Amino acid sequence: MRRLKRVLVVGGGSAGWTAAAYLNAALNTGGRKVAEISLVESPDVPRIGVGEATVPNINRTLAVIGIDELDFMKAVDGTFKASIRFVNWLDNKRKFFHHPFSRFSAGPNDDAGRRWLMSDRSVPFMNTMSAQPVLCEMGLAPKVLEKVNLGIPVGYAFHMNALKYADYLRDFSTARGVRHTLDHVTDIEIAGNGNIAAVQTRSGKRLEADLFIDCTGFASLLIEKKLGVKWIDYSQWLLCDRALVMPVPYEVHYPGFVRPHTVATALSAGWVWDIPLQNRRGVGYVHSSAFISEEEAELELRAYEGAHAKDLGARLVNFKVGMREKAWYKNCIAMGLAGGFLEPLESTGLYLNEIAAQMLTEHFPYGDDMEPLAFRFNRIMQNRYYEILDFINMHYCLTRRTDSAFWREVSRPERINDRLRAKLDYWRIKPPSASDFNDQFFPGQLNMSQTDGQPASGGQHEHNRCPIDTGALWNHHSYEAILYGMDFLRDECRQWYGENRPRPAVHGKVLDAVNSARVKLPPHDVWLQRMAGMPDYSK
Repeated sequence: MRRLKRVLVVGGGSAGWTAAAYLNAALNTGGRKVAEISLVESPDVPRIGVGEATVPNINRTLAVIGIDELDFMKAVDGTFKASIRFVNWLDNKRKFFHHPFSRFSAGPNDDAGRRWLMSDRSVPFMNTMSAQPVLCEMGLAPKVLEKVNLGIPVGYAFHMNALKYADYLRDFSTARGVRHTLDHVTDIEIAGNGNIAAVQTRSGKRLEADLFIDCTGFASLLIEKKLGVKWIDYSQWLLCDRALVMPVPYEVHYPGFVRPHTVATALSAGWVWDIPLQNRRGVGYVHSSAFISEEEAELELRAYEGAHAKDLGARLVNFKVGMREKAWYKNCIAMGLAGGFLEPLESTGLYLNEIAAQMLTEHFPYGDDMEPLAFRFNRIMQNRYYEILDFINMHYCLTRRTDSAFWREVSRPERINDRLRAKLDYWRIKPPSASDFNDQFFPGQLNMSQTDGQPASGGQHEHNRCPIDTGALWNHHSYEAILYGMDFLRDECRQWYGENRPRPAVHGKVLDAVNSARVKLPPHDVWLQRMAGMPDYSK
């Protein structure tokens, strides 16, 4: 009879508590317990709290853990997120486009992108296929106050206070059996087979486990400092390496509404996130230290926010972009920042925590042979990082901005990774479609190994199958949103189809949905006040 597996999560925060809560809920279910889940976190490590945005996968995560959506929103100052609004990315003329979470389908032969390319582009592409860009601009919540069928495909995620989310997961999971130790890890013991045997703490505790999850952030105490697994750097393709973060309490400035979407506004050396919560907005300037000083970045951020930001505090957060060569090595799995980080342009930070926890439950080592499971886990996670890298890289390389050194640099050919370049070259011949993500290997793409970008040499635990984007997070609909929002193939279409082209056709259901929503959907702030208890800051 197999004994209970002991799992120790080292480090708290949203990464650690997501892992603990998810594993406990997914593994110990139906009256059958298969794992003892424990978490140890240091009381000395400062916590970094910013407004955090998510993708719709958060809804699956909450459902698996067993969390009620409304209880969650009340606990984390949560608001809805139905889209990301990108401002100034194509040029510096205040133009914007949306990447919404749902859209109507054009049918089994989805040629909406091709038809839009043949039009005069006078209506943004996503506005022809999704009601959400218009509903977001109207400031409407994606949910009604009563249970009414709108006939609209509504996808949404959330904005939240990440510190409150971690605390909520802690209280929720410890009440359901997760053991919590508040102590500082001082040493890590290695067994004769190279596995981690135990961690030792400042108070003298020795915490043993069969499986260790490293959630110690960029410190990477287990996976890197003890086991020596290297970091793969992505800064060649993503130049930003720090963020200047500034909370804007509604007591200081309330704009009169709560946006149901994230805003990402491009500035001279990066971009600003603008995330609304129930009691404040969180703004942060993600930028490159090679192109702007901290003082200049702060001036630019305050100018973006306005005169009321004069006395608001701001703090600098440094980061590095990349991923761990192997997230699972021996009996240690790195999650959160210990496993990798990509700038938060498409709100993927919490998603990567969630998908790692989900993959671990699917690949959980009930027996003693972890190596085949680790191989598959690592490939799946690495492909997710490649997918996100390509997608974020695409936002930069399609820009036509030349007004600053940063924007001139990010659009240089050397700043486009090989996989993305192959995609873009192919999509200049054929618009993106669902089949592109079945076996994504395009003409001109190099056959590189999974981890380091170099040709694979073979061997028992190596492979030469190229890293791929399977569309697990973003399918061709999302790629179309960014490509056509960034005016992809503008000059080519003029050449192919001439200057006098028809207006874009708007999907009939989009028009019906917008008209229906005007009557049935409440303003976002009204929904939050009535359902989640948000104060009315307009008074």
